[in-house]
Amino acid sequence: MKFKNINISICQLEVLDDKDLNLQKAKNFIKKAADQGANIVVLPAMFNCPYRTSKFRIFAEEESNSKTIDTISSLAKENQIYIVAGSIPEKEGEKYYNTSYVFDEDGNMIAKHRKIHLYDVDIKNKLKIKESDVFSPGQNITVFDTKYGKIGLLISYDIRFPEIFRIMTDMGADIIIAPSAFYEETGKKHWDNLIKVRSMDNQVFVVAVSPARKKDEKYIVYGHSKIVDPYGKILCELDENEGIKTCNVNIEYLSELRKEFPILEHRRLDLYNVIKKDL
Repeated sequence: MKFKNINISICQLEVLDDKDLNLQKAKNFIKKAADQGANIVVLPAMFNCPYRTSKFRIFAEEESNSKTIDTISSLAKENQIYIVAGSIPEKEGEKYYNTSYVFDEDGNMIAKHRKIHLYDVDIKNKLKIKESDVFSPGQNITVFDTKYGKIGLLISYDIRFPEIFRIMTDMGADIIIAPSAFYEETGKKHWDNLIKVRSMDNQVFVVAVSPARKKDEKYIVYGHSKIVDPYGKILCELDENEGIKTCNVNIEYLSELRKEFPILEHRRLDLYNVIKKDL
């Protein structure tokens, strides 16, 4: 059975240079979201670790011995909610990944997504960062089942690649969740537009959650977490500061919209799949 209405909480917290404090902060946010009636709680990318390449290996955890995973799993079970645990640095053998974990209402890990597209950019006189100096890219597109239906999961820079959204939509996702940490400069120019276009192109709800802005960091995030409906309407959003917003996502509306405006059915796959060698 697919539930028609889902309460989704976006938790925008300020990430500190202390894992224990970050986990305590996440715990407080999750409990507040649960008190607001959340069914699904979403944390931001790198919620337990400052977004600095120098910190990724230091803060990294192995799944078999992860304080962060144990903490979030317990909170999901205790509050009887789904939790999308933003992302954290994961260590597996000699490799490191930017990884998001999902827990169900019994605290079971039901999905994980390793960031596919690594953020290697050089913005003249403003920002130079190379995630691939630490992280390896994920190899899987992630869609998972819940009692609310299928949900897609990606991380931050993955948003810029439309192919992954369309594949997740074809896999049955009604909601796509994107824990993120967009840079302030590019966030001002691209964040809202990217989220709205991805939601409209694929006729899905998009839940994009950032850390709060911290001015003393070299990498200053944009913030402005939000939930956008399949028509590009912002259902709820935060500014750059810490906060929680819980809003209702109506899956029935999604079905109605796809019937009224069936762009997914109107695709010309017979043409898109043809490679024109003469071009």
